[in-house]
Amino acid sequence: MQIDLRTVSITPLRQTYNHVAERLGADKPASRYIEGTMDVQATHNFHYRPTWDPEHELFDPRRTRLVMKDWYALKDPRQLYYGTYTQARARMQEVAEADFEFVESRGLAERFDDEARRTALDFYVPLRHVAWGANMNGAFQCAYGYGTAITQPCLYAGMDQLGIAQYLTRLGLLLGNQGDLEAGKQAWMQAPAWQGLRRVVEDTWVLKDWFELFVAQNVALDGILFGLAYREVDAVLSERAGPTVSMLTRFQAEWFQDVTKWVDAVVKTAAAESAENKELLGQWYARWRGRVREALAPVAELALGADGAAALERAVAAVDARMHKAGLAV
Repeated sequence: MQIDLRTVSITPLRQTYNHVAERLGADKPASRYIEGTMDVQATHNFHYRPTWDPEHELFDPRRTRLVMKDWYALKDPRQLYYGTYTQARARMQEVAEADFEFVESRGLAERFDDEARRTALDFYVPLRHVAWGANMNGAFQCAYGYGTAITQPCLYAGMDQLGIAQYLTRLGLLLGNQGDLEAGKQAWMQAPAWQGLRRVVEDTWVLKDWFELFVAQNVALDGILFGLAYREVDAVLSERAGPTVSMLTRFQAEWFQDVTKWVDAVVKTAAAESAENKELLGQWYARWRGRVREALAPVAELALGADGAAALERAVAAVDARMHKAGLAV
């Protein structure tokens, strides 16, 4: 029996969903990110207003003072939806696991300089509580934000912070022991150097305006803290005792570079929407920039001594430059 194979071209009746075609202006193929993001936000047929906030609908754009004609303008330049997000983080996790395994298998933690070890434990272990707070804030932004384009990556950032808290816990166990984790918790709860930062974190938990929380957490706190912790302090420890800590915090450093692209794009788009938005974003950034800067001053001194103030200023200046480029008056 002879079988003849041939190619048959089947023209689809439509290239994408109707609501996506309306946004694209034509019926043409759309990316998975666009199809999984655009107009997914629930907008109608809510059964009741929240009993804890009867002034707003369950999903309500008025939960923030920021105003957007189209909340889907706040797209993620990384084009992360669940599939691409999990793949990207899986690759980063593989690298992080390999780094931890390398440090442990080669005995680098045991041979790490004792003074540098103490600095790393005293500085990095309490930061796991900051990351846990950021996880809470990411979940809040997702729950009360409006438009899947912004709420989706907010949730991803929150979950990433939970992973960062876990990596900092593992750093504490690898360079120290269970007692160092408890000491880090006690420092976070009682040590004077940490109380300013602890207050900032806890104050963000009671913010009602979710976009102000976005600025406070993702722009000011993460921007300045990560610049200080994973650039300035890491560089000093590497120069002093080798790259062991750099390997154990590689995930955080690479994650910060990745998430910065999204944060800056959101601020730039929101600021360009209107003069009112630009002024409001500038006010929020100035308020939380000042608070974070003040709170981190004793923490920077704890890690770097007399050089801490200059390192903190460099971290602040880096975020200022990003916000200036995004259109804010810094």
